[in-house]
Amino acid sequence: MRCFSDQREQEKMAIENTNTSPESYPMVAGDGPQSYAMNSTFQKGFVDATKEMVAASIVEKLDLRSMGIDTSSIFQIADLGCSVGPNTFIAVRNMIDAVEQNYQAENQNPSTLEFQVLFNDHSNNDFNTLFKNLPPNRKYYAAGVPGSFQDRLFPKSSLHIVHVSSALHWLSKVPIEVTDSNSSAWNKGNIYCTGFVEEVDKAYAAQFNNDMESFLDARAQELVPGGLMLILIATLPDGIPLSKTIVGKHYDFLGSCLYELAKMGLLSEEKVDSFNFPVFFPFVGEFEKLIRRNGNFSIERMDMFTHPLIHKAQSAEYWVPLFRASFEELFLKHFGEQVVDQIFNHYSKKLEQNISFALNGITHEEIELFIVLKRN
Repeated sequence: MRCFSDQREQEKMAIENTNTSPESYPMVAGDGPQSYAMNSTFQKGFVDATKEMVAASIVEKLDLRSMGIDTSSIFQIADLGCSVGPNTFIAVRNMIDAVEQNYQAENQNPSTLEFQVLFNDHSNNDFNTLFKNLPPNRKYYAAGVPGSFQDRLFPKSSLHIVHVSSALHWLSKVPIEVTDSNSSAWNKGNIYCTGFVEEVDKAYAAQFNNDMESFLDARAQELVPGGLMLILIATLPDGIPLSKTIVGKHYDFLGSCLYELAKMGLLSEEKVDSFNFPVFFPFVGEFEKLIRRNGNFSIERMDMFTHPLIHKAQSAEYWVPLFRASFEELFLKHFGEQVVDQIFNHYSKKLEQNISFALNGITHEEIELFIVLKRN
């Protein structure tokens, strides 16, 4: 179990030596066979599984009257970490349908509402593909907003709903301690926060807490009073380290591939030692505590759900393109373009030999969490 201080300053001090600018690793661009657009069905599973929960939450928790929404209003929705589609378009359609249902329940004509949807991701996201694939019969005006969602992105009190799915586990940067060979948190031999080394765990957790604090503070300024934030995030069962989950096993396989390629002389072992995923999965209880401590939001709903694909036997042919579409840029920046194919080819072979790990009952499942926050 991780140990946390209740003092924000101690958490910030743990990462004060990191770079100030957020790292950015966009999903594979375009709509080709290796693109994120063609290999994000697992992320789509989050949106599909929570469609009814999203609808019910907006109908029950969004008070349009108190927000001053009338026939002359513009209703603004922001999807953070939108990538290139098509999942973001499905999520937006679900939210708009629910808002219209809410408005109609107030004996108002939903066709009088005008919607603006603000699609956000880092500036090097492939917005061209996003805009090219916008639904032709959409009920909203679309705009792109580049930038890190750990920072302010929108004017004060301008948003009515914020949606973020499969994105909050990305850190703004890898904690510098885990790449420093002189630090007790040096993560040599691993490429992610396994949950087994206390110093590494604390460094990652401090970075995540700091990022989430910034994220929540920014959204508290941008949402109108009573506005909703809908969060879909993968978390860990309390006390279960990531390395004992199915997702953690994938990271283990990728890490072992890198060290095996280093032994073959295809990668520098020093480069492998300095490579870490900028991702972190919090415990459920920690994540709830973090939100409550921030104080800017009330938790209106918090449901655990099962990802619809987690129990299905999937092949290496399914998982490898999915991981490549999400992480190729990360490997490319660190190791260079010339070895990316070798890394994922080796990973594919290793996964084919070990795919049964997902079905043998040894590993745990991460907990998919749907949270509805209302700005105080």
